[in-house]
Amino acid sequence: MATTTSAEPALDSEADGLYAYGLPHQKHWKVVTSKPVNYEVRFRSGLLDPGDPTLVSAGAPASHIPQRRLLVVETQVHALYGERISAYFSARSVAHEFCVIDAHEQVKTMESVFTVVSAMDRFGVPRRREPVIAFGGGVLTDIVGLATSLYRRSTPYVRVPTTLIGMIDAGIGAKTGVNFERHKNRLGTYHPSLTTLIDPAFLRTLGQRHISNGLAEILKIALVKDARLFGLLETHGTRLVEGRLQSVQGGVGKGVAEEVLQRAIHGMLEELQPNLWEHQLRRIVDYGHSFSPLIEMNALPELLHGEAVGIDMAFSTALAHRRGLVTGEQQSRIRQVMRALGLPLWHRTCTPELMARALDETVMHRDGRQHIPLPDGIGFARFVDDLGHTELAAALADLVPRGSMARETT
Repeated sequence: MATTTSAEPALDSEADGLYAYGLPHQKHWKVVTSKPVNYEVRFRSGLLDPGDPTLVSAGAPASHIPQRRLLVVETQVHALYGERISAYFSARSVAHEFCVIDAHEQVKTMESVFTVVSAMDRFGVPRRREPVIAFGGGVLTDIVGLATSLYRRSTPYVRVPTTLIGMIDAGIGAKTGVNFERHKNRLGTYHPSLTTLIDPAFLRTLGQRHISNGLAEILKIALVKDARLFGLLETHGTRLVEGRLQSVQGGVGKGVAEEVLQRAIHGMLEELQPNLWEHQLRRIVDYGHSFSPLIEMNALPELLHGEAVGIDMAFSTALAHRRGLVTGEQQSRIRQVMRALGLPLWHRTCTPELMARALDETVMHRDGRQHIPLPDGIGFARFVDDLGHTELAAALADLVPRGSMARETT
């Protein structure tokens, strides 16, 4: 046991241990312990091939032969893939049950979490050895992540994202969350899945609007840290959408879709890993996420998450242009790429009053500071902490539709 009778050392100078102050008559103890975090994100084509053991063994202890799985599946995913998923587990002699739920922003609530918890109770999910498997988009994996974080105070789960936004953003980090009283992700925890398994083949059945939705998060990474990725989107954007990021005839050239996905995932994880619990609130991956939460919740059900992020990015780029961080030519290129990806630049809910309120809520979320990431050219970012409401209104005026300058989602 580590002990000391001197003045308390700074927490970050203490090794793991139990510190007792005021010996021999202790009245003050401090427990210091670090928690290692290990999880993996893996590409795996043909995930539902019964001959491939990847899915059934994901997250299971090496010494445990899997026998049962609870499968939480989004309604549309179940309609498209339910029979194949069931056939896979049957072929692997794994007993399984489905919990099929709707999963979209309007039902991203604690009620949906309780639905999953009830299914876990009925199935009899054990404490550690039979991870729950979540099939669906970011909303579904967020709901399952929160449910498993609460169930027995921590139950393992595996994510199989079936949407683009799930594959490159929502399904690869540590955060879970649901909405509360028109506040986006107001309730949540940090509870990464043991494994996220990414099979781009699921994107073949995804509507083009949902492809665009995910490409917004890829564009985010491109604009703040990866100029090469921006170039790929600029050159291949329309074909990426139309071909649903498949490197096949009618899609993009061989290797382009894979590189786009891989660079987006690597860039996101590179930013998340050193700050997984968000102790540092200056995060460049918050680009596109300072104003979008309020835009999205006020525009429901018209806007998808990525569409709201796109509007935020267009607005933040306008702010950067006004500050001389982005040239007029660069802003034009960014807007052209957004159009090619099928993303809106504006929505009628975006009023000066709403943007000012969004900034105020962001300041509260970031503990009293703005910490607004703005693009600094293409592929770089810088933080500002001095935005005013007048500046917001002026930048918003730059986005009001003028001919083909922007598109309103209706």
